[in-house]
Amino acid sequence: MTDDDPTVPIICSACETTTRVSLSAVADAVERHNESVHDGEAVAEVDPAVADRLADLVADDMGLLDDEE
Repeated sequence: MTDDDPTVPIICSACETTTRVSLSAVADAVERHNESVHDGEAVAEVDPAVADRLADLVADDMGLLDDEE
């Protein structure tokens, strides 16, 4: 991970932990944690507030939030 690589908070409510991983490693980190600690159950996840904000930014960038007139 470089200083330019943005990080994303990953939370696990079952473990009561939060960690930050590089954006490029998010999917692998979440999958690896859930497989090794929770028998594959989807417990760890990207912080929901961050995921919602990213979804909004992507939708806006794609023009999905433009008002139709």
